[in-house]
Amino acid sequence: MFGNYLIGLREGLEASLVVCILIAYLVKTGRRDALLPIWIGIAVAVALALGFGCALTFGSQELTFEAQEALGGSLSIVAVGLVTWMVFWMRRTARHLKAELGAKLDAALQMGTAALVATAFLAVGREGLETALFVWASVRASSDGSHQPLIGVILGLVTAVALGWLFYKGTVRINLAKFFTWTGAMLVVVAAGVLAYGVHDLQEAEFIGGLRDKAFDISATIPPDSWYGTLLKGVFNFQPDPTVLQVVVWLLYLVPTLAFFFSPGRSSSPKAAEPAKATVQERG
Repeated sequence: MFGNYLIGLREGLEASLVVCILIAYLVKTGRRDALLPIWIGIAVAVALALGFGCALTFGSQELTFEAQEALGGSLSIVAVGLVTWMVFWMRRTARHLKAELGAKLDAALQMGTAALVATAFLAVGREGLETALFVWASVRASSDGSHQPLIGVILGLVTAVALGWLFYKGTVRINLAKFFTWTGAMLVVVAAGVLAYGVHDLQEAEFIGGLRDKAFDISATIPPDSWYGTLLKGVFNFQPDPTVLQVVVWLLYLVPTLAFFFSPGRSSSPKAAEPAKATVQERG
């Protein structure tokens, strides 16, 4: 449940920050008349993300078992690729996000209402679609038939919206650079588990082999239905009897990705953290 909560919090907070920046910029520049088109674009983007998630959830139920596993495995791998790109993109561009969105809004204000709607839709819609896909893949990977994974995601999203509102009001201040660094690293760990689960799906669909080649089996030591087995699965998508290919893929993704993420050239400096703190607090 914690892993899914982290996904909802991290992804939701990114979208919340985008919304806060858009709204704060218009308020500060005295263009409150443009708020309605912005909210319309945001609402359409949220509806699209929800519709995409529902289509993934209910559409896959009509497929055969093999087709479900093949689709789930393929989309899990795509989701991991997207979230990995997003984590590095946010790490690199967080400090410039306000300026980029402000420039796009300036251009949209000159072009009219439709451009404002499109700007808000594109800014939030990309985050929404990526979130919907990764949440679907992660919930599918960690689900044990209960509603806890989905509840974790919802709680994370609610927390993100609340934090976004507090940021906008200036009530809460945190170092966003450090926040996105550490939550990004934890999200990479979660993504590694989703990737391994996706490989297992493809093996069950007989798309790739090696399903019976187990790397180890510690089910007797860590029963999947025990509280600690459930905790490990919920946080890390841990599987007590993974295949050799799952372990190899997990290591090949996790180790280089974390090493590159924390490499000295990519570390956030103290100076870079200051603009991140003030990003959503500059209001008129």
